[in-house]
Formats: sequence, structure tokens, C-alpha cells
Amino acid sequence: MRLKLSAALLLASAALAQAQSIDVPAGTYAADKAHTNVLWSVKHFGLSNYIGRFDGIDATLVLDPSDPTKSKLSATIDPKSVDTNDGAAGKDFNAEIASDMFFDAAKFDTITFESTEIKTTGADTGTVTGDLTFHGVTKPVTLDVKLNAALNPHPMSKKPTVGFSATGTIKRSEFGVATLVGPIGDDVLVTIETEFVAQ
Repeated sequence: MRLKLSAALLLASAALAQAQSIDVPAGTYAADKAHTNVLWSVKHFGLSNYIGRFDGIDATLVLDPSDPTKSKLSATIDPKSVDTNDGAAGKDFNAEIASDMFFDAAKFDTITFESTEIKTTGADTGTVTGDLTFHGVTKPVTLDVKLNAALNPHPMSKKPTVGFSATGTIKRSEFGVATLVGPIGDDVLVTIETEFVAQ
């Protein structure tokens, strides 16, 4: 009975290890800017979720496809590139969010993320924990990540490509952005959609 149980556990472990590998070459992958979005949303007076995004994003993934937990992720965002889909006449919400009222992007001109730990939680899911530096404050943040697909090669670019979706939540007040906390939510939901292309 013990032998059967041990054999079953070994088979399960082997299957899990195989499921957690990614069928693309190891190496450095860069975010495809045309297919990468970082969106954020906050509660707006309880009426809706106010949504913004960024246009200026650079990210690099050093991928170990045989053991994704050994991979490294780094990203840089230009906070001045914030886009709120501003449609209000006579008011520039992009400039207001980038101003010292919120992001203070003139003083804190980059948002960065550097991974410190990657874990697998399933065949195509995992978590990425890293140091987020925003508004001059650095704190650990954990993202829930899903591997959507790995193409080797991508039918258009002919290059190995991996695609991910990720979500995480931060408290903006913990990063020193406390303007209107209450009427406007403190919790910020971050949603990421990205494709990384082999370099």
C-alpha cells in the first residue's frame, strides 16, 4: 500500500512539475508595448469605479521556462503618461492625476516594480511578489498571475511569446497619496494584461 501511495505521489509531482514548465526558450523577454496595459481603478463616491491607465510602460522578464520560480521581472512606468479617458470639457483630469494632488509625477517621475519571489500555484497560475516604488515610497506588493498562452513561435512576429494576466491591490495612502481618501477609494485595484517577446 505504501509503495502504491509513494508511486502515486511521485507521478503527481512529475505531472505538476511538467505542467509548471513553459514551452518557450529561456532568456530575456520584453513587453510588447502594443499589447501591454496597466490599468488602475478606485471607488468614486461609491457611484462607480474610476479607471485609468498608463501609456509609458517598459518591462523585462528574464524567463526560466523549466522553473518559472527562478524567473525575474522588472517594470518601469512613467506616471506622467497617465490616461484617464478624460472627456470633461474645460478640465484636464490627466494633468490633475499627474499633479502633486495625486501622483506628483514632476517630483516622482518613475514607478518601478522589481520581483523578489515568484511562486507557482497551479498549472498556469502563480504569484509574483516584488518591491513597488511609487510616489517615493517602496513597499512589497503581490500580484496574482495567470499564464494565458505560450507561442513558439508567434504566428505574426515569428518569435517566442508569452502572455500573462495579473491583478493586485494596493492602498494608495500607504504610498503617501491620501488626497480625498474616503469619497475616493483608498484601495487601488491594478490589472495588467501583457505579452512578452523574446529578445
